[in-house]
Amino acid sequence: MNLLPVAPAHQLAVQPDEHRWLIEGLWGEQSVGLIGGEPKSFKSFLALDIAVAVASGKPCLRRFAVPRPGRVLLFAAEDAPHVVRRRLEGITHVSGVALAQTDIQVITAPYLWLDDGDHVARLYRTVENLRPRLLVLDPFVRLHNRDENASSAIAPLLALLRELQRDYHVSVIVVHHAKKASARLRAGQALRGTSEFHAWGDSMLYLRRHADTLTIFAEHRAAVGIGPLHLRLRTDGDALALEIIDSQPMTASQEPASPSDRLHAILAAAAAPLGFSELQKQCRLRKATLCQTLAELTRLGQVIKTPQGYALPNM
Repeated sequence: MNLLPVAPAHQLAVQPDEHRWLIEGLWGEQSVGLIGGEPKSFKSFLALDIAVAVASGKPCLRRFAVPRPGRVLLFAAEDAPHVVRRRLEGITHVSGVALAQTDIQVITAPYLWLDDGDHVARLYRTVENLRPRLLVLDPFVRLHNRDENASSAIAPLLALLRELQRDYHVSVIVVHHAKKASARLRAGQALRGTSEFHAWGDSMLYLRRHADTLTIFAEHRAAVGIGPLHLRLRTDGDALALEIIDSQPMTASQEPASPSDRLHAILAAAAAPLGFSELQKQCRLRKATLCQTLAELTRLGQVIKTPQGYALPNM
């Protein structure tokens, strides 16, 4: 009888702390996931900033360290090559490195279909040949001809990218759109299409734009998330790049648009479950509003109540 391989739990491999992160706090080592956000929330700029950071070893967003830099393989389906180059030159300028010093390899094919066997085989051979530390695909909607609302149609494509990650020990970032007018939804629930997207990711970055305020949230399967942090598009001559403009808690006028977003951001940043009083203090919500929000998020399974307080399900 052919049995599955097993091992005692205490003999499982231990991952050194220095190998946990591709980008400290933002993206896990050899993780798959999404950069999600509504249109015009600078998702592609963030993806390119990550690419420059990993390829150059410079901190991402001039803040988050890259422990072990390496080659990046990029497919930007919606931008012409000269646009990609101009954006990368702007980000490298702000980061203090020349574009020629970064090992970013750009796929210049006009199409890359994850539901086409020949295209998938060419992608696998390219990854096997180049051995990048990071693969960036932007955006997901340009990688297939399937119904994004159908789990049965999308799950095999995401499984393919997971298999690529495992076979070649590469991190995979996919840029994906959020639903229109999704500001009042929890970030993960705001993604367009099937819930498979949110369930698939090891590391997830969400961009939110409310009026002139741009915020970023990071969520991880195996680590505490961060955010919200405020961003802006910095102009330096002809160079454009995102930058963090503060890392302090939001003021009342800057907080996420919905109580659920505010609550989720605080729980994502917490190292342990939080009691009702502490939540109310940090959220700055009326008692009735907090009770109603907690009840709804608990009903949806987005928040759990423990003996120690409230927490996100993956804590």
